[in-house]
Amino acid sequence: MSSPNRVRGPQPAKANDNSGVLAAVGAYSTWGVLPVLFHFLEPAGSVLVVAERALWSVLFVGLLLAFTTGFGEVKAVLANRRTLAVLASSALLLFGNWLIYVWAVESGQVLEVSFGYFINPIVNVAIGIALLGEKQNRVQYSAIAVACLAIAIQWVALGKVPLVALSLALSFAAYGYIRKTAQVGSTSGLFVETIVVSPIAMVLVGLYFAANGAGVHADPKLMTLLVLTGPATALPLIMFAYGIRRLRMTTIGMLQYLSPSITFVLAITYFGESIDPVRFASFALIWLALAIYSWDGLRRYRRSKA
Repeated sequence: MSSPNRVRGPQPAKANDNSGVLAAVGAYSTWGVLPVLFHFLEPAGSVLVVAERALWSVLFVGLLLAFTTGFGEVKAVLANRRTLAVLASSALLLFGNWLIYVWAVESGQVLEVSFGYFINPIVNVAIGIALLGEKQNRVQYSAIAVACLAIAIQWVALGKVPLVALSLALSFAAYGYIRKTAQVGSTSGLFVETIVVSPIAMVLVGLYFAANGAGVHADPKLMTLLVLTGPATALPLIMFAYGIRRLRMTTIGMLQYLSPSITFVLAITYFGESIDPVRFASFALIWLALAIYSWDGLRRYRRSKA
């Protein structure tokens, strides 16, 4: 007989499905344009933005649960020490990723942010092969090899160890692996994660008020943007958690190139960052790898339907 505290999250699909692909595409497209929001919030500072991002996410996801599935699964997670510990670790990884991300955008390192999320898919692929036993065909391995070459070129072009990029890539890949293997629904899991980091967020907001008074909260425009960080954070994470449980880590990894590609375009056109020919060539190779992998996936999908 099963334990009453066992969390019964949705079971992962055996193969890639259309709903998972649509959810992943929605998440990565949203993440691609998020630097614009955080650019407008630069006067608030990265620490306050991340703290309020967590708190407004709690409120938004809580309301979403209240009007949809309810809090039954959340209660089961909170009563299960093992599952709660797993989500606590994923929450801390996510919180750290947010801090690095927002700080990098505010300090004018949008191209390195983009590079970090170009590295991340390769880490996802490595996790899929090494930890989840995912197999690739020759075409897929060719796409992965092209992407690895592009990353090596980027690394050389930067002329230094890309600490921001590596931190973003490794922390989010670890987060994705935990969320894929945790038996918790996407919305309920995110609600628990934001609850876990809420005490840290409240302390940070309290310290800000103690040092600055109302500060940026007195500006209606900035206050509205801070509130919007809740749904802007929660919705793509819910879509991501939904998609990653229904897709292979390799597929998730290759789809993720949508986000840094959008961010790359914004870095040049909107933020005005410069790019040399070598780095541009490496981005072109990344897109080539994505095209190869996508073509192979479409080919195999049509063959299976036939």
